[in-house]
Amino acid sequence: MAKIAALPSPPPGVRSALDACPPAARAGVTALRALIIETAAGMPEVGPLTETLKWGQPAYLTQQTKSGTTIRLGWGEDGRSISLFVHCQTSLVDAWRQQYNDQLSFIGNREISIPTHTDLPRAPLQHCIAMALTYHSRKTPS
Repeated sequence: MAKIAALPSPPPGVRSALDACPPAARAGVTALRALIIETAAGMPEVGPLTETLKWGQPAYLTQQTKSGTTIRLGWGEDGRSISLFVHCQTSLVDAWRQQYNDQLSFIGNREISIPTHTDLPRAPLQHCIAMALTYHSRKTPS
């Protein structure tokens, strides 16, 4: 994973959303945001990430290269869990489930849910993030 000197500050709207995150989930969301940014930084084919809000949640897009699908961050209102979301019409969660069903918790066809009382499972999450960031560039033409 590429280490970047300092994480960029989020845009004002994203900062407001992150500030609204329950205190119990804030460290996990911050760490997951950093993992997304660091993973993308180590993948030149992804290009620069666009950090914005989608449905009021922090979202990460490969807007310049269009190599991947949008990744969104979320959290439970009680702060007991954080989530990484992808578009429900991708095949990503099915692929992740096949590889990481014993290490990650999946909800439906769009979400990885992580309890905030545990450390982030960095290696599987980094792989899932990399797959999302390159989803469109890896799809075979139909």
